[in-house]
Amino acid sequence: NFWEMGATGPCGPCTEIHYDRIGNRDAASLVNADLPDVIEIWNNVFIQFNREADGSLRPLPAQHVDTGMGFERLTSILQGVDSNYDTDIFIPLFDAIRSITGARPYAGKIGSEDEGYVDMAYRVVADHVRTLSFAIADGAVPSNDGRGYVLRRVLRRAVRYGRQNLNAELGFFAKLVRTLVDLMGDTFPELREKEEYITSVIREEEESFSKTVDKGIVEFKKMCDALGDQKTFPGADAFTLFAERGFPVDLTELMCEERGLVLDTAGFDAKLKEEQDKSKEAHLKKMSAGTGKDMRLVAEQTSHLVGKGVDPTDDSAKYVWDDDLTGSTVKALFVGRNETEDGVGFVDSITPESGAVGIVLDKTNFYGEAGGQIYDTGSIVAASGATIEVTNVQVYGSFVLHLGEVKSGTVTVGESATCKVDYARRSPVAANHTMTHVLNHALRDVLVTRAESSSAGAAVDQKGSLCDESKLRFDFSWSGALTADQLAAVERMCVETIERGVPVDTLVAALDDARSISSLRAVFGETYPDPVRVVAVSSSPISDMLANPSDERWKDYSVEFCGGTHLKNTSEAKGFVLLSEEGIAKGIRRITAVTMKDAADATARAAE
Repeated sequence: NFWEMGATGPCGPCTEIHYDRIGNRDAASLVNADLPDVIEIWNNVFIQFNREADGSLRPLPAQHVDTGMGFERLTSILQGVDSNYDTDIFIPLFDAIRSITGARPYAGKIGSEDEGYVDMAYRVVADHVRTLSFAIADGAVPSNDGRGYVLRRVLRRAVRYGRQNLNAELGFFAKLVRTLVDLMGDTFPELREKEEYITSVIREEEESFSKTVDKGIVEFKKMCDALGDQKTFPGADAFTLFAERGFPVDLTELMCEERGLVLDTAGFDAKLKEEQDKSKEAHLKKMSAGTGKDMRLVAEQTSHLVGKGVDPTDDSAKYVWDDDLTGSTVKALFVGRNETEDGVGFVDSITPESGAVGIVLDKTNFYGEAGGQIYDTGSIVAASGATIEVTNVQVYGSFVLHLGEVKSGTVTVGESATCKVDYARRSPVAANHTMTHVLNHALRDVLVTRAESSSAGAAVDQKGSLCDESKLRFDFSWSGALTADQLAAVERMCVETIERGVPVDTLVAALDDARSISSLRAVFGETYPDPVRVVAVSSSPISDMLANPSDERWKDYSVEFCGGTHLKNTSEAKGFVLLSEEGIAKGIRRITAVTMKDAADATARAAE
């Protein structure tokens, strides 16, 4: 067969292994016929092409085999049952659902035989509580974007089926976590360790969705009243309910049927695609230096560079301040994917007429966007006198791509160049990054170290950050809103750190040695290089910490793994003001703050 992940992307021929539950017959013609007795249990995909937007297949520079086997399907074969849902993976969950909801026993019916879609509801609820519990245990939470939004939709679908088809009471879904933990907790101990947290996240989301459904139904009725004699419910209205109210489109369609209306699904799909395209365009615009070109270096481009003998970019000079980097060599010039005859996008020279361009150098002092810190900007001046304005810097594998436009002259591969970073712009970025470290330490100190015994076992873990020239944004785990006193204490601790003028030390150390420092803070689940760069906001150098890593004194200081650019001393931040603290997902809080001139401006506005 031939496997594809979607309309575009990696793909290739595959070898599928199917199992005939009946046996003793030639079932070749029944393969992939959507029959329950002949099922695929294993697939080996030979990933060797990339499906392009125009439908063509482009050979991948690096090819591999992707293999996958179905755990539930194998179990059904071993246990001699006709369905995954008849195995001991699901039966205990079905028993719990029946006990909690009072629904009739699970009968394994499908389609028109499943009156009231009761068995469908059993399957949806059991499957979704597994998905959510494992995802939450791994650190994901329901939210309004990214993977969090996927989880939110999964949870809401399960809750809707439970309440609508099983007549379940509010709160039923969270009660199923206990059964799942009993079923799989020994094999997956993280479920048992985080059972209480998983249950609380699901319970709160379940309660929140109940309110969402109530509000959505009111809005839906208003939209229906406005239709008059029309029998078609507009897709745009369904999308509004979906996007602004979190109202599942399948629920809208069901409610339309109850009113004798037909949902314009094509209109909904078109509106959904329109919004998805806008989001995709916004991302591509960022990655293309503001043009319509695709300026990403994907596997094809990085493989091309490696094949041409281009060495990884040496960006160690990004930690140097207030000094141009001379003697760099232009190793590659990029004008965008599919912008050249071979589609790869590299050329020998660029001019102002080239539009958006990307430059790969052998060495650079520009910081490429990473670790929550925004990229540097500035200019590159070639030996020929040509000037490139750098507006974005991204890292792809081991290559640093400087994005921008040629302002004058012609740049040619092989010529030397001088890198000129805009250090005036980098200064507030560095201040915000350094003070993000201080804020992280202050939050832990105020909420955990100095907290009352009621906070025992609580943790403040980083969940995300953004540092640019205008603000710092820090996401962290915490169970509820911070009080005014807690926020004041955190801000005061940050301000005092600036007033004391604490040195900011950096050192590259062996990973295991660095991990032994008692106060080290690392992002959960993050993979760090060995050796690793350590950043400490401390009156004691990191070398002293490595010499005596268990010393309790280090707990008074911020110590983190970090590859970003920082201040030399906290006094350079000049000021620190908390602007907001809010919840962005269950158990995740976000603080936004400013430093330097922005902090002074915020203080002045507050005094007015």
